[in-house]
Amino acid sequence: MSEAAHLVQYIVVPYRAAAEGVAPGEIRPASSEFGAIRIANSMASKFAGVAAYEVLVDKETGDMQSPRILAQIGTVPALDD
Repeated sequence: MSEAAHLVQYIVVPYRAAAEGVAPGEIRPASSEFGAIRIANSMASKFAGVAAYEVLVDKETGDMQSPRILAQIGTVPALDD
């Protein structure tokens, strides 16, 4: 698939405490890298952990790939390789 078939997006994922560690909450979109980091910082006190990511989104399927961590606050699970 070509790069043109992908779109860069910024997302923030809050994580709540769960019996097995942490569980992801609702993904929040951001308009920029700076915005994602700002949102993550503002949410940090309300969750066990928060992470801001830059991801490539397949325009056809909506699948997210190649996450890059922009900010990680509190307890956040490791990205799968």
